[in-house]
Amino acid sequence: MFGDNAQGKTNILESLYLCGTTKSHRNSKDKEIIRFGREESHIRVVLENKDIPHKIDIHLKKNKAKGAAIDGIPIKKSSELLGIVNYIFFSPEDLSIIKNGPSERRRFLDMELCQLDKVYFYHLANYHKIINQRNNLLKQISFNRKLLDTISVWDEQLVFHGIKVMEGRNHFIEMLNPIVSGIHNTLSGGKESLGIRYEPNTDKDNFMAKIKSSLEKDIVLKSTGTGPHRDDISFFNDKVDIRKFGSQGQQRTAALSLKLAEIEVVRTITKDSPVLLLDDVLSELDRKRQNYLLNSIHDIQTILTCTGLEELVQNRIQCDRIFKVTEGTVDSINFDEMDFIQKKTGGNV
Repeated sequence: MFGDNAQGKTNILESLYLCGTTKSHRNSKDKEIIRFGREESHIRVVLENKDIPHKIDIHLKKNKAKGAAIDGIPIKKSSELLGIVNYIFFSPEDLSIIKNGPSERRRFLDMELCQLDKVYFYHLANYHKIINQRNNLLKQISFNRKLLDTISVWDEQLVFHGIKVMEGRNHFIEMLNPIVSGIHNTLSGGKESLGIRYEPNTDKDNFMAKIKSSLEKDIVLKSTGTGPHRDDISFFNDKVDIRKFGSQGQQRTAALSLKLAEIEVVRTITKDSPVLLLDDVLSELDRKRQNYLLNSIHDIQTILTCTGLEELVQNRIQCDRIFKVTEGTVDSINFDEMDFIQKKTGGNV
């Protein structure tokens, strides 16, 4: 899929991802996804390459909760969508995940884990609800200390769901580590090793004690300062933390290794390949990393965006179908035009 910048290519990939996860890969709100000047939007994805074909519909409205249906039957919980199709979204922004803040790395964990594990999704959703409710209560307590006795109810639920979230994240990192290490070793020509370390904000055994000891501070700040919403993950080349001391090249290689390892973890857990959404990533990688990425995904259904057909030819990408996006309109391109570009550039497809 190709087209000039700001024509809507990313929006198409975002729509696909939304139908598999009910969420935007950019963490956008529903009303921000709807086209300017419109009050609602309807997205439909038809899955044809599964043992049991499915049709997924998402209905977005600016001032109402989104609606979703599977095979024409409305669903009550978004978790019912999870597992029907697994998407991995890879955009240029992901190449900065190593040097960005902890929230980006937590979102990476949660976006994949929620697709793979409905139990994790349940605990994470409840954890975030409780955090919001506890924070609201903290604001009330700052004006009315008589409400202090009621916070213990929320603390117990916070710790229960928080521990489940921590366990899920730790298990995921343990699965990622050997895979990402091998990929990174190949990408760096055997010169570097990469390890990932889960950095929980608190350990499971001391979670409740830390929540209680920081209560007065939380009341002053009107916010909960302890829990997995403060977690992080670190990346080490030998003993060097590349978040802080790695070069830009090392950080980008680590990010690419991480995304490719994500594909293998999905395959291991689901016994199936995910659908890969590549949003203009090739232009951000050098030739060596481009080749490694393309060789790694040759057997995976991939929907790729770029700015021109020349980019497809130069990278010798085998395409089943080609589309051009112009101001939000998608047109199919025949292979005669592709052949013309091939002869013009001297490439092979």
